[in-house]
Amino acid sequence: MEGALLLKVEAAAARLGVGRSTLYETIRRGEIESVLIGRSRRIPAAAVEAYVARLRGEGVGQ
Repeated sequence: MEGALLLKVEAAAARLGVGRSTLYETIRRGEIESVLIGRSRRIPAAAVEAYVARLRGEGVGQ
């Protein structure tokens, strides 16, 4: 769903190319922002892009 502000965990994991369990672990460690809507966990689309940007920044010079 292109253009969505909030992504289901499965959709965010697919955009990142990782599994659902890996993304839940990343959320648990506080490495990527998530929000709860009722009992549903959602990832802001901007948080996915910010997470990738941080990863790219960590890889500079390595």
